[in-house]
Amino acid sequence: MQSWRMERDFLRSAIRLKPGKHTWGMWKRRECVVPTLRGWIVLLVLGAALVALCVSEAHTFLTINDPVSSDILVVEGWIPDYALQGLLAEITRDHYRKVLVTGGPIGAGKILCGYTTWAELGAATLVRLGVNTNAVEALPAAKVSRDRTYASGVALHAWLRRHQIDTTSLNIITMAEHSRRTRLLFSKALGPAYHVGIISIENRDYDPNRWWKSSEGVRGVIGEMLAYGYARCLFWPPARAE
Repeated sequence: MQSWRMERDFLRSAIRLKPGKHTWGMWKRRECVVPTLRGWIVLLVLGAALVALCVSEAHTFLTINDPVSSDILVVEGWIPDYALQGLLAEITRDHYRKVLVTGGPIGAGKILCGYTTWAELGAATLVRLGVNTNAVEALPAAKVSRDRTYASGVALHAWLRRHQIDTTSLNIITMAEHSRRTRLLFSKALGPAYHVGIISIENRDYDPNRWWKSSEGVRGVIGEMLAYGYARCLFWPPARAE
């Protein structure tokens, strides 16, 4: 106890001392500049403006609509029914010879619907809507605990190689807030030999211009911002055997 008090008193006296021989060169004084009240107000206003700008532009940043010329259309099978219904005009207009539906295992409802993956359910839905059965192909992805979009891209790459499809470009249809991450991860999975185009569909569950006013919008946009940041900065795809 006595030793601890001596060390405490020594540190206190050392801090009070001016730099010199008594401090053994261990301490020195420095001036610290801090904002004034006016400075804090300016910083808070600038910070609030930056936050407001980020919020208003978040959905726009996440959304990409950049199709390429191709006769191969890839559909993420988990997108809602109204999005799948909207594909009919797209498929007819652009004369896609193949409509490939991707997706991993369904978490709930598979006992009743009879399908075990989003790829199979999405493909069956398109056929029921009138798409030619010979054009639609389900590409189930492996069950993974994370990076599900990348796993769908890996399944697509394996199918293209296995069937020796002679194309270097394809279009992917997905929801608007998911489109930037979809293109990034599918591009990583397919490699530089493929040119990936994106067709995005607006989410009807919330107003994209005021997404922060609904729980669906907050979950969707903020979740996608975090997921895209992870995919861009922290995700490194495993080595793929060619």
